[in-house]
Formats: sequence, structure tokens, C-alpha cells
Amino acid sequence: MSDKALRLGTRRSKLAMAQSGQVAEAVSQVTGRPVELVEITTYGDVSREALAQIGGTGVFVTALRDALLRGEVDFAVHSLKDLPTTQPAELVLAAVPVREDPRDVIVAKDALKFTDLPRGARIGTGSPRRMAQLNAYARTHGLDIECVAIRGNVDTRIGYVRSGELDAVVLAAAGLNRIGRSEEVTDFLSVDTVLPAPGQGALAIECTADNADLIAALGELDDPFTRAAVTAERSLLAALEAGCSAPVGALADLLADGQTVKEMRLRGVVGTTDGTSLVQLSTTGPVPQTHDQAVALGRDLAARMLAQGAAGLMGERAQ
Repeated sequence: MSDKALRLGTRRSKLAMAQSGQVAEAVSQVTGRPVELVEITTYGDVSREALAQIGGTGVFVTALRDALLRGEVDFAVHSLKDLPTTQPAELVLAAVPVREDPRDVIVAKDALKFTDLPRGARIGTGSPRRMAQLNAYARTHGLDIECVAIRGNVDTRIGYVRSGELDAVVLAAAGLNRIGRSEEVTDFLSVDTVLPAPGQGALAIECTADNADLIAALGELDDPFTRAAVTAERSLLAALEAGCSAPVGALADLLADGQTVKEMRLRGVVGTTDGTSLVQLSTTGPVPQTHDQAVALGRDLAARMLAQGAAGLMGERAQ
């Protein structure tokens, strides 16, 4: 590989720039080459429509992929949860680095915990997945909350709480950690309460499939367990034929006996946004050693969820 600077395509948001900057440093270390950030505006960044109405979180990906295919950038960094489950043949997922905290968090007025919010509390989130699980938890635990649909960056969302318009907002722990604002978290939502989005907390480093040298270099940043976990989660999402913004949660983690890792557990949930209907199941199996084994874990759990009526809870399914 030459000494020429590598061009990293990134969205222009504060979070995207922060995580891309971290990846740029790591890539520069493994390649010995400087890395420059190329800011790209996506339709999802400029549209004010609800994500579900403009194609889900995949709208953040298209412009970056187009820039890759046109040769305007050498590689791109995505939040992995935003990637559609179908991978274009011309592009390759060269690395999935070690995952950040996948949990959702609450930022609430008066530093309140989720279960201490006042009756009638208004909680902001743009995610049908979060709405479904928060409303389901509230119904079964006697909480009186109202989920309010919002969009915007971290400053905008937390601003709703600071101004008193909302009592709390739900955000991803990983995002706040990456921009150095984890101290604003007032409560971490247990994954037993709210399962994260498939791939949440993980990054995807993508480049063209014909760039063998770059693929090999980026591969040094790949974490095998994170890749296996998110592959299983995304396989579940794909088998449910659900889009990135469907009310689907999934998380794969390791089950250990002392210091010995025994199995991988995959949990999945699908629900209606009002929380009245929820299908929540889990499965365990040997820790996947191959891509196909991770895919099989997700497909098997999806089949069980579909058998229990999951398809009817997702609204319009992906085509």
C-alpha cells in the first residue's frame, strides 16, 4: 500500500464524526498511512420526516455507499444498526471492531431513574422498538408513561428534557460514550427491559470488494465475537423480513461458566408500539465459528418467533 492518505467517508453529525475519528486513528496505526475524513450529507440527515416514512435508518447509508462505488472515498464507517441486512456484492464489510455498550439509556429531568418518573411522564424516542418495549414494561409494571415520537441529534433530544417539554428521552449508551457525554445518563435500561436494536453499539467499516490490500489491513480491526454476535442479530432481522426501523430488538451475548465460555445466547423481541402485544424468545447454541453458523442461530430464532405470530406485530414488512 502507498503512503497516500486514505479517504474515510462519514456522515457529518457530531456522533458520526467522533466515531469515524476513532476509526481513522486505528486505521492509521495499522496501515501507517494518514487518514482524512470526507464529510458526506445523507438524505436521512436533511429530511425532517419520520425515519419510518423515508425508508428507515438505511437512508443514512446510501450516500456513503454511493461515494464508495464512485471512488470518492476509500472506505466508510457506519453505525452497524443502520445497515440494511442485504450486502451489495460490490462492497464488503471489512471490519466490525469491538462493540461499545449496546444498552439504551434514559436522560431524565432531576436525574430520575426510569421507574421513578412521575405519572404521565412524557418520554421521547423516535424508535418503534423502544416504544413497544417501554409501553409493554409500563403495562405490566403499573407505570403511567407516554412515548412521544421525536427526531434530531443528541443536543436536540436532550434539549427537550432541559426545556421541560419532555420528562425524559431514550438514547443509545454507545453514542453518548463516543461523544464524551456519558455523565448525562440518569439510568441504564436493562436488556431485560429493553432489548437494543440488532447491531446497536457496533460499527461497520466498509470498502469495495476489489480492494484486497485495504480489506486485509482493515481486517486487523475486526473482532470475531462482535462480528458473530451482530451477524446472528442481523440474521434474525433479515429472516423476520423486517426493516431497520421495525419494532425488533435483538442481542447476542456469551454464556460462561467461570472463565470458560460455553455458549452464545440470542434474544429477540417484536412488539406493537403500544405495548399490547409482544413476542419475546431466546435461544442458545455453540459459539459460532463461521458466518453460516451465526446466520443459522438468527434464522432458527426468527422461525420460532414467526410461529408465535411475530409477523403480525411489525406492520408492513420489508420487501
